[in-house]
Amino acid sequence: MNYPIVLHKDKDSDYGVTVPDLPGCFSAGETSEIAIENAKEAILCHIEGLIKDKESVPMPTNMEGLRNRKEYSGGVWALVSVDLSDLSRKAKRINVTVPENILRQIDFYAKQHGETRSGLLTTAALEFMASHRP
Repeated sequence: MNYPIVLHKDKDSDYGVTVPDLPGCFSAGETSEIAIENAKEAILCHIEGLIKDKESVPMPTNMEGLRNRKEYSGGVWALVSVDLSDLSRKAKRINVTVPENILRQIDFYAKQHGETRSGLLTTAALEFMASHRP
């Protein structure tokens, strides 16, 4: 999943990071590179908390739709790629039956996008559930 983030820097301060799709998720860093890396950890931690609290996980929105919002003016935008299989919650092995041709497509897509099969299927399931909420 690629979450858009916005970096701000005030004079004599570290870079601050806001994650618009995850209200209350913030991070910082001495350099923009460190701030972006710290944002990845903050996003995973935030999502883990949502899952633990049995709340839905907001899907990333299009960065273009966020750029013109006043609260983000003057910020620098970036995308942070997170793999939900990196969450510290204990993973559980499951047995799923998938048609072989679809599994090949899943594996090909995952490889092309730097994902794991488990990460891709987890993301796909979360996105499906988020878009089909009652």
